[in-house]
Amino acid sequence: MYNETFLRRAIEISAQALETSGTEPFGAVIVKDGQIVGEGINRSKMNHDPTSHGETEAIRDACRHLETVDLRGCELYSSCGPCALCVAAMNIAGITALYYAADMAQAGDAIADLPEAARFPVDVERLTHECGHAVAERFMPSEQHLDAEATKILKDWAGHARSQV
Repeated sequence: MYNETFLRRAIEISAQALETSGTEPFGAVIVKDGQIVGEGINRSKMNHDPTSHGETEAIRDACRHLETVDLRGCELYSSCGPCALCVAAMNIAGITALYYAADMAQAGDAIADLPEAARFPVDVERLTHECGHAVAERFMPSEQHLDAEATKILKDWAGHARSQV
C-alpha cells in the first residue's frame, strides 16, 4: 500500500546527485513490512556500470540486507518511472508493487536542453522495444550457436538442484 514517506525518501536519495559526482538523479527504496530494506541511487558513471540504476542498486541492497534473491512481498518506490531494464530486474526479484514520482516523459523533458555529451546514453524507446520482443524480432543482430552444449549444462544443473531440495 502506498506510503508517501517512502516516495519522499526515494526523491531525497535522487537529490544526492546534485552533490555527488558520478551519480544521476534517480533514487529508489525497497520496502518490506513497512520498513526500508534497500536503497539505491544511479551510480552508472561512478561504477562504470550501465546497469547501476537507482532501482537495481536498491534491489541489490535489499537482497544483501535480507540475504535472499526473492523480494516477493516487497514494494519499490522510485523517484522516476523505471526503464525496461529496471522493470525486468523488479520482475526477476519478485517486487510486488511499484510507486513512482516523475514519469519517463517528464524526465525526458527535464533533460531535453542538455548537451548530447551530458545526456543519459539510453534510448528509452529502443530499450523498451528490445525488451518487449523475442530475440529474432529485436533491432540488435543476434545469432544462436552451441545451444546443445549450453542446454546440457542447464539440464545437469537442474538435475543437481532438484536432488538438493
